[in-house]
Amino acid sequence: MDSAQTLSAAELARWAHEAGFDLVGFARAEPIPREHLGRWLEAGYAAGLDWMKARVEERLDVTRLLPGAKTVVALACNYWREDAPSPLARYARGRDYHHTLRDRLRALRRTVRERAPGVKDYGSVDANPVMEKVWAARAGLGYVGTNGCLITERFGSWVVLAAMVLDAEVDAYASGPAPDRCGKCNLCVSACPTDAIVARATVDAGRCLSFHTIENEGDFPAELRAHTGELVFGCDLCQQVCPLNEAPLLASERFAPRPVARLSVVELAALTPEAYQQQVPGTPLARAGYDGLRRNAAYALGAARDASARPVLERLVQDASARVREAARWALERLSEGNVGRE
Repeated sequence: MDSAQTLSAAELARWAHEAGFDLVGFARAEPIPREHLGRWLEAGYAAGLDWMKARVEERLDVTRLLPGAKTVVALACNYWREDAPSPLARYARGRDYHHTLRDRLRALRRTVRERAPGVKDYGSVDANPVMEKVWAARAGLGYVGTNGCLITERFGSWVVLAAMVLDAEVDAYASGPAPDRCGKCNLCVSACPTDAIVARATVDAGRCLSFHTIENEGDFPAELRAHTGELVFGCDLCQQVCPLNEAPLLASERFAPRPVARLSVVELAALTPEAYQQQVPGTPLARAGYDGLRRNAAYALGAARDASARPVLERLVQDASARVREAARWALERLSEGNVGRE
């Protein structure tokens, strides 16, 4: 098939579902207005997300990634699984979603190349200069809600995203984002302990606990540490209170939690290198690393003033990692300040 020919949107959607994607939509590969990203970057809301400042022209125009691009296929997978409370964000409790979505994207790619030879493609799973959330909204999968998450009608915001760019047109495109159902609801803004949601659909990464517990390898801002509570990796607070997430659907077994998700904050703080190697590789937690996870757990124990954690924290102040030592010292100071906690 020549890329100048028009592909069937219904067929492409069927191939995507067969590859394992829950939602699929199509948007014309037209440039994204610079203000979508420019205002956010200029305000300094990217914090340490330096890659968001790089390759901006490619982020805004997918034809720079795939010359002759005509269509962006937006793809989403539900990841919600019912499990016990955990100090880990829900998406991070199982296999790394990047691996799962790449597997599915490769399967879709193979089908496209078999059924539509000559059509060129470019795939992305949250690691390339592709603004998957913008494309998902353009393709009608949902809309960007007040908390900055893509909110879908079927799965709420419990979705992870991928995109495939094609140099061929399809016979049906979405007319734009789904209707905004947030209305005047402000629950997510009120639930954010660090006031990271600074405007509608705008999150300041520098104040977001997800950024600091996942991406930030530098100093954890002192004014934010006391808000970590039970959070060790990521934060779901703005999603947990969202009324549009009240009826979640069960995701496939590929998103099932692993044993590490059942560890308490104290157990995560006390992880040995051997236990880390047994439980963490292959999960999103590897992003923070061994020292990062234990640092975050120490801050969470201090924020919660968990007196039962004193023996672990006293060991961690002797740790080889300066980041872990600093967090443990801060946590012990918190325990001493009010002499309160859970005995």
